[in-house]
Amino acid sequence: MIITIDGPIATGKSSIAKRLAELLGFIYFDTGAMYRCLTYGIMQHNIDVNQPVKLKEFLDTFSFDVTIHHGVKKYIVFDEDVTEKIRGESVTNLVSEISAISLVRTKLVALQRDLSQGINAVFEGRDMGTVVFPNADLKIFLTGRSEVRARRRFEELRHRFPGETQTLTIEKALEDINKRDLYDSTREHSPLQKADDAYPVDTSDLSIDEIVNKILEYVDNLSTQE
Repeated sequence: MIITIDGPIATGKSSIAKRLAELLGFIYFDTGAMYRCLTYGIMQHNIDVNQPVKLKEFLDTFSFDVTIHHGVKKYIVFDEDVTEKIRGESVTNLVSEISAISLVRTKLVALQRDLSQGINAVFEGRDMGTVVFPNADLKIFLTGRSEVRARRRFEELRHRFPGETQTLTIEKALEDINKRDLYDSTREHSPLQKADDAYPVDTSDLSIDEIVNKILEYVDNLSTQE
């Protein structure tokens, strides 16, 4: 069974998808982390994304891996542990632009589909239900009020990177979220949008457990229909 969870930034996708996968005994894939890893690699190797030939050469040699260490996922790019680095502001500011490039999406969509073969999994991202897995067994689309998501993002960044976010404000977090939403929903390739057959869930006023329980009801309903 493949379950997809899509939605804009700071809707709780990662926490919800991870918790859901744990309860179901499924494998969890954070596809946003894959794009962040690729973005980090492009930055580190000074790849000019406006040169398709150079970009394709890099994509053909790109080395990416996910390992589990004491129950914690580690993201590896060219043998470097980048688990924390890919969540930094520099990667965050560039990942949407990199993700919108056709060559990049083609590379990672193929990888994601390969990873899904013969397993039960929860795939979390922005185009999982619309592009990558249009025939997924269950599709969820998370939403949330911008001001709520901005506070979540602000608190997450201040917690993760206290030294780098001293000047960050709620207002700036809200501005960044609105800008990211517009960019993701209007980009040419694989824009952020709800699949017609996806269940919408507003996460603004719900806890992680409440949201997961709601999704589990959809899973149960799906099982009774088979």
